[in-house]
Amino acid sequence: MSKPPLPTEAAEMFARPNYATISCLRPGGQPVSVATWYLFEDGKVLVNMDAERRRLDYLRGDPRVSLTAMDPEDWITHVSIQGRVVDFVDDDELADIDRLATHYTGKPYPVRDRTRVSAWIEIDTWHGWGSLKQS
Repeated sequence: MSKPPLPTEAAEMFARPNYATISCLRPGGQPVSVATWYLFEDGKVLVNMDAERRRLDYLRGDPRVSLTAMDPEDWITHVSIQGRVVDFVDDDELADIDRLATHYTGKPYPVRDRTRVSAWIEIDTWHGWGSLKQS
């Protein structure tokens, strides 16, 4: 595992709208992994959840996460980060989910009647595979 920052090639790949999964821990320690949208900005990772998602409760109880982003053209090429949520922010105006949706779909998020929360992840370690494999 390497420490941040990500080298240029890995950071450029990680900044694209890749397929991604995020994993966190349930209160009993069992891991749970789900598909997610994310943004990589200023060395941190932004994710956004419906305020009623169990995942949000899990992250508030234990902020450790792992997120893997896979190149849609070659899923073996991926970047995985391990870190922790360092900030939860209510997304009252849906600005963050709109940024995420626009990054992935080119349009604002269509569901406008649900409360959302953003979580900022600070990267502790990372590794790459495929064309991003570290020596």
